Amino acid sequence: MTDARSVLTEQDIQKKIQETRKRFCIEYAQDSSDKYDSRDVDRLWKDDVLVDGYLEWRHFVVEDTLKMIDESLQWRKEFKLNDINESSVQKSLFESGMHYLHGYDKEGNKLFWFRVKLHMKDVKMLTEKKRYVAFWLESYARREPGIPLTVIFDMSEAGLSCVDMDLIKYIINCFQVYYPRLLSKMLMYEMPWIMNAAWKMVKNMLSQDAIDKLKFVSKRDIQNYVDRENLPSYMGGTDPFKFSYPPLPDDIFQNPMSETGQEDDTESKNDDLEAKDTLEPSSPTLRTRNVYLVQDGDNEGSIRWKGSRRPTVTFKGTSLCISPDDELCFGHREGEKRCLIMLNNVTKNQVAFKVRTTAPEKYRVKPSSSSCGAGKSMEITVSLHGGSLCSPQDRFLIMAAEMEPCSGGGSTDLAQFWKGVPKAKIMEHRLRCRMLEGIKSALSPVTDRSHKMETNGYQDLHPTLLQLMASSSRLEQKMDHCLWWQKLLTVLVTALTALGFSALYIQYTGDWPF
Repeated sequence: MTDARSVLTEQDIQKKIQETRKRFCIEYAQDSSDKYDSRDVDRLWKDDVLVDGYLEWRHFVVEDTLKMIDESLQWRKEFKLNDINESSVQKSLFESGMHYLHGYDKEGNKLFWFRVKLHMKDVKMLTEKKRYVAFWLESYARREPGIPLTVIFDMSEAGLSCVDMDLIKYIINCFQVYYPRLLSKMLMYEMPWIMNAAWKMVKNMLSQDAIDKLKFVSKRDIQNYVDRENLPSYMGGTDPFKFSYPPLPDDIFQNPMSETGQEDDTESKNDDLEAKDTLEPSSPTLRTRNVYLVQDGDNEGSIRWKGSRRPTVTFKGTSLCISPDDELCFGHREGEKRCLIMLNNVTKNQVAFKVRTTAPEKYRVKPSSSSCGAGKSMEITVSLHGGSLCSPQDRFLIMAAEMEPCSGGGSTDLAQFWKGVPKAKIMEHRLRCRMLEGIKSALSPVTDRSHKMETNGYQDLHPTLLQLMASSSRLEQKMDHCLWWQKLLTVLVTALTALGFSALYIQYTGDWPF
């Protein structure tokens, strides 16, 4: 996929996108009201990233891309994904714990768990299980658009009775056809040898691009991809998480610290009550429980940082335009420890906003909660606290809602506003964190000093090693000399012993023994 993109310019890609839309309109979208959901078709016309994802997965071959889009949109309408919610799935499937989202890999991608041993083949339940998988993928794709998943096929203690080829083929199609770019990699954990035959059948269904994303791992090497704190104990990890339902797990903004304010408790309860809302971008089913309000830093944090990193790409929301659109980039040097989030109010009223993070102990935000006037802009400074370093697992959540003209902008008014605003009117935008590659160069002086120290150490050891080698050589010579004398003494002792026995024989018998 990368090779196909590398030979195309941005203009070439844009032409491919326009060609794909034009041909889809002519060849597929005529009288398609019964074939596709109109909301999916609208997204296809407006979302360049979506079309680009289909094209990239089909190596920018428009003919193959059109077939993929056709199949994908038909599937979306069949399972009514634009309206799917928690109540659309049988409760027993959630309770089984076969699939769930929890934790992150080392690259900061969400982990999607498939507990194979908990699955039993049942033809009557196949359609419901397909809807169950679709629910998880659709809910994640809406919450974290453009951010891939890492799938863990946990096959420990699984047998042939757990293998359902129809469901496996469906899951493969989800990542190959229905959700382009959603798959980062697929970790096949502890695949039993008895399942090799089934695996060969599965492999024949995969494209080479999908095969390249497969990694066969065991308890010994899974930590090359996932840190211990995100792995259960039977995989050698320390994560105490145990899936249970209800409620649905959502640790996107979870951390072990206690909540820092009554406001969050109130909103958590409201989130639980609205758990069965439709999966709309502004009101996702997966609840934002255990999300913490970022505390303002010290007085120094209120200064406008001259060295802050300015965003370049903008997310266009219903209430605010937010830059950057998807991630905050931090580094090791002083100028790279701070980032700016730019907010631009696109409404005719004042917009209240607040910022939350998964790691409040690591970051300081100014301001963490305020309001922005109609048509005005505001800057938020996010800085790393102390010697903290960002990690790919860190997330920020920006929540915004339009205020009525009579509402004030004071802290008391904002607190009351957030308690009373309906969840459906809250715009949410998520940002992940990334450590700049420049940190390696920043650390290089330390590495160089360590290398020099090691080199000097080796130089000091060299004469000592030569002396030891010389001593060893002399010792070997002495040992050889001792061995020669030992052999000579052995021969002499043997000869003397023989003469002694001969003398005794002659003395008592008077005859020679020979």
